[in-house]
Amino acid sequence: MNLKLRLTLLSFLQFFVWGAWLTTLGTYGFSYKQWSGAEFGAVFSTLGIASIFMPALMGIVADKWINAEKLYAILHIAYGVTLFLLAKTDDPGVFFWILLAGMCFYMPTLSLSNSISYKLLKDSQYDVVKVFPPIRVWGTIGFIVAMWCTNIFSDEQSFSTTGIAMGESLASFFGSSINANQFYIAGMVAIFLGVYAFFLPKCPPPRLIREQATLAEKLGLDAFRLFKERKMALFFVFSMFLGAALQLTNMYGDTFLKDFGSVEAFRDSAVVQYSTMIISISQISETVFILAIPFFLRRFGIKQVMLISMFAWVLRFGFFGFAGPEGWGLVLIILSNVIYGMAFDFFNISGSLFVESTTDSKIRSSAQGLFMMMTNGFGAILGSSVSGWLIGTYYTLPSGEKMWSEIWIAFALYALVVTVLFAVLFKHKHHKDQSFTVAH
Repeated sequence: MNLKLRLTLLSFLQFFVWGAWLTTLGTYGFSYKQWSGAEFGAVFSTLGIASIFMPALMGIVADKWINAEKLYAILHIAYGVTLFLLAKTDDPGVFFWILLAGMCFYMPTLSLSNSISYKLLKDSQYDVVKVFPPIRVWGTIGFIVAMWCTNIFSDEQSFSTTGIAMGESLASFFGSSINANQFYIAGMVAIFLGVYAFFLPKCPPPRLIREQATLAEKLGLDAFRLFKERKMALFFVFSMFLGAALQLTNMYGDTFLKDFGSVEAFRDSAVVQYSTMIISISQISETVFILAIPFFLRRFGIKQVMLISMFAWVLRFGFFGFAGPEGWGLVLIILSNVIYGMAFDFFNISGSLFVESTTDSKIRSSAQGLFMMMTNGFGAILGSSVSGWLIGTYYTLPSGEKMWSEIWIAFALYALVVTVLFAVLFKHKHHKDQSFTVAH
């Protein structure tokens, strides 16, 4: 198996083991387990909590003490074990701590998978900017396949009423948005991925610790010095703001569509009945925009690509603000999900390539961990906490009904302010012959 194919499979499995349960976690806790919001709500913070320290910490370990592919393998096997434990847990408090442990194992693998791919591609003399996006696109495909595997047979009642034994069997296993099988599916694949990673080409630590090294170097904290550079500090701060925007989509997108069901006329609409499938258009659009990244980076440069991403977030939220389950409102829902691919990819994937290409090779795993910390850590917590307070205080009627149009417009204005500030503050000169300078 050639290197590109091996890394393609790595990318596919990396996101399959996340997509198998991420979008159905709420349904599992609230509908299947019948846990209350007070009991189960805290589990949604586990991703952000783990991302604050684990990606950076594991990046330091990979930069100094252990081969990246071996660390990656160990983390995935441990993650798979926690998923099996989740499937057998009936107490929401215990569920929170097990899921937090699982996220501590999984979240570092997102940045490690990038570091491994970049390292191996460069060692084989590949152009990373050109070759990596077509490999990464299979991660999105893996996420979509996992979503569909755990949702396509989720309506157990529809199968049972047909009396078709095979349908009932499939529903009982693959209908994992309403049972624990989603965790078994993800757990088995995660352990397989861990074993698979042990057989990847070696990615040893880029340097040994010198006797004369400073305390910061010995502890692996020198990557944090990037915050002293104005450009990198601004990049990480805006990464946090964009991570908050992503969290808004993850938290409220599916709920927004399902809430149209509170109106009698829309209760049986496709938007309500197939909300998860409609939201999956967002992931499908990623597969297109990831492939467009090399062209945009070389043509416009990293700053312009990130600005395009930020303006796409304005459109993503703005379209939802005027959306509805019929007519032009439905068209806006579809367009919002299509534009998501540009909003997500043009910052997250391009940002990862930017970190790879503008930081010293000795701290690149740590730098990728910092990027993950700012987006999925501080950004996720910022997005969930501030938006929760804002919606509860200003955009919830006494009846409990959410003022969705006003909510999405407020989010669009937030994204617009971030876009303008980034355009003014972030200084980066683009040269037509390259997207950005490669650091060695």
